[in-house]
Amino acid sequence: MTRVGECWLALREPADAAAHATDLVERLPEGPHVIHDLGGGTGAMGRWLAPRLPGPQHWVLHDHDADLLAAAHLPDPVTFETRRSDVTRLAPGDLAGATLITASALLDMLTEQELVRLVDSCASVGCPVLLTLTVAGGVELTPADPLDRRVETAFNDHQRRATLGPDAVAAAVRELEQHGMEVLTRPSPWQLGHEHAELMTEWFTGWVRAACEEDAGLAAEAQDYTRRRLEQASAGQLAVTVDHADVLAQKRGESA
Repeated sequence: MTRVGECWLALREPADAAAHATDLVERLPEGPHVIHDLGGGTGAMGRWLAPRLPGPQHWVLHDHDADLLAAAHLPDPVTFETRRSDVTRLAPGDLAGATLITASALLDMLTEQELVRLVDSCASVGCPVLLTLTVAGGVELTPADPLDRRVETAFNDHQRRATLGPDAVAAAVRELEQHGMEVLTRPSPWQLGHEHAELMTEWFTGWVRAACEEDAGLAAEAQDYTRRRLEQASAGQLAVTVDHADVLAQKRGESA
């Protein structure tokens, strides 16, 4: 899996919080809960979800990055523990006792084999699984630019080189349904405006850079394109929608 830094996670946390599909949370059973957060990092998912779930909660944050886990914090009175682990290779007992399994911004960074192993581990527990903010591939920039669609296509192809990228939502739904689970999906797009100028700049430059790695012909036009877009962002004249999706899977007949 790709390593992500603490600064990037902190930068995206407000946009993530605004994007989550809250109606899926309303379908979760009441606590008390033992919640396993896969790829939990510093605990952003818990900071968003914990206040929305009634009853006592204990969180178990799984991540391969010890530095991120060392910086983890969740709101009182929630208790939590951290476990350094590869979430795509969980042992049968690693999720024992979970009443809810969750993950955020994870699935699109997995290979198909890694996703299958992760879903197998989650489904074996039998509790609800809430998988949020998976990149879905679509991007809309306002005002539009002739290069937008070409960059979008090249970026998505770049992501597919080593991971599922924008195909991850469909793959996860397919795997969860094969385990006999009822699956609901909801859009959870980032809506970035002038108040997200720093995040927009970081996201956009990475988006274009990856697209140019995939489509070498873009490089000649990318410099002026990037300058125009970043000037618009700095002036508060650019709005960006980045498509994501949230997925809730439960045993059939258990949804609220």
